Amino acid sequence: MNDQVWSRDEVESPCVKICVIHPDARICTGCLRSIDEIAAWGRMAPEARKEVMDDLPARKPLLRQRRGGRAARLKRGA
Repeated sequence: MNDQVWSRDEVESPCVKICVIHPDARICTGCLRSIDEIAAWGRMAPEARKEVMDDLPARKPLLRQRRGGRAARLKRGA
């Protein structure tokens, strides 16, 4: 069914429901948006959303894999 009432011509959210903020990059590991972008998404103009969407692929390298978690950090500090 094609419901014209709920059909909107706007950029969809990149959210993939994995909402974890990377501690160093300060972006969501799921959608790659910043906390500010996530919070403002519903109020952003379509052009601003498109700019964010276009920038997301360049953010992937910011998510370096963490190795060892808390235990490794404590071990390095000792």
